[in-house]
Amino acid sequence: MRTTITLDSDVEILVKKLMRERGVSFKEAVNLAIRSGLASKRDDAAFATPTFDLGKPHVPLEKALQLAGELEDEELVRKIALRK
Repeated sequence: MRTTITLDSDVEILVKKLMRERGVSFKEAVNLAIRSGLASKRDDAAFATPTFDLGKPHVPLEKALQLAGELEDEELVRKIALRK
């Protein structure tokens, strides 16, 4: 299909960069950019975050809030001691 499009200046720069990098014509660069942009929207739904087994925790998680409080208290004591 033959059509006329108006590119913003920033898009023109990106298309020309793609032309240089891949050694393709203007037409090929525009088609590659459009395909890439449209394909990425379809792939978003298929995205999955990998998960990893980190093993057993080194700290009992049922006491995590207590541990956080103790660490915060120790830090406050250290800061107060530095002011003296």
